Amino acid sequence: MVTTVILGMLCVYLLCFSVMFLLISTRLNGKKMGVEVFALGNLLLGLAYILQLFGGPPDEVLVSVVNHTLTLSAPVVYVLGAMHFFERPTPVLRPLLTLAAGYTVLQLLVQWLLGTEARHAMLAAACASLFLAMTVAVLYGRRTFARDLRVEMLVFAVLIGGICILNAMKFAVILDGGLAAIDMSSGFQKIFYIYMSFLATVLPPCAVWLVLRRLTDELRNLAAHDPLTQLLNRRGLMDALDAYFRSRTAGPVYLLIVDIDHFKRINDTHGHKAGDRVLSHVAAVLKATARQGDLVCRLGGEEFVVIALDTDSAGAQQLAERMRAAIEHNEVAGTGVKQPIRCTATLGASGAFTAAQDFDAFLQQADAALYRGKTQGRNRVEWAGGVERSVQMYGL
Repeated sequence: MVTTVILGMLCVYLLCFSVMFLLISTRLNGKKMGVEVFALGNLLLGLAYILQLFGGPPDEVLVSVVNHTLTLSAPVVYVLGAMHFFERPTPVLRPLLTLAAGYTVLQLLVQWLLGTEARHAMLAAACASLFLAMTVAVLYGRRTFARDLRVEMLVFAVLIGGICILNAMKFAVILDGGLAAIDMSSGFQKIFYIYMSFLATVLPPCAVWLVLRRLTDELRNLAAHDPLTQLLNRRGLMDALDAYFRSRTAGPVYLLIVDIDHFKRINDTHGHKAGDRVLSHVAAVLKATARQGDLVCRLGGEEFVVIALDTDSAGAQQLAERMRAAIEHNEVAGTGVKQPIRCTATLGASGAFTAAQDFDAFLQQADAALYRGKTQGRNRVEWAGGVERSVQMYGL
């Protein structure tokens, strides 16, 4: 009786959370993060336990075969949902139907050749193997694709590992004691369903937490990046600069301000759509030319800022000249105009500074150098401080 009540509660949990996931997915326009797939997994597992609750004894073959197919399909659907969550979308229905058809045929074959006991043992062994693979994948994910979710992935690994152990124990129990050992009144089944009820209570809120965290991370990322170029905006740059200077190993940094020459003329001649392509092109060139760790930001309009980290004045000067030359020698693709657009940029460079709160002062310093570069012919790098370290290049 106790096991029946526990199993009934488990069915209610699974079906309620299935509806909840489905409702959440309707609110996630465009990017559902696998939530609708998790809803399907809960539905399949809930139906499997309903069949187990009302389908009669384990030796009723037809209902039992459907039950086992649903039971094995549910965790596979969860895996597919996790792949969607981690931005590795894969088809769901075709693999699911293929698995269901294949495992149903395999069950009927084992039933015919070896009997009901072997078919139940096969399900326990298949589930144990599947959950073991899932545990290994989650632990691997902590070091690769889910490095930002290390604690959460460890919790999932422990919980999934528990299901793996219980299914391995069920396999051994069936081999030792037959179907009587997994009767609804057996002590093992009571422990098994108590643990499954615990998981049904804990895992769905954990999944919702992951979705909420991913959404807040994306909102934070959007707030810190320019929507057109995907570079840091001023807010994102200041946060990154502040984080850098909090590091014990932080050294002086140099600020480069990059301004596209005659950008208004490009907009007036070719249109704003072409102008946006030029901005995106220059952003891509700056990002590709910057060194690993350098901060690249779109300050606004046609102005960009690059913060050169962990370098000296010679390294910053080389970086500035490399960026200027890369912009000059790369034509802008995809503008929709007959003649390819080429653009140049003038760079103003500041001296070294060692604190985030000095940013505005050194930005003004670099901006003054930029203005001098503009008045002296453009397409050049001009350093702040009146020092004769400007690099004269091809004027326009």
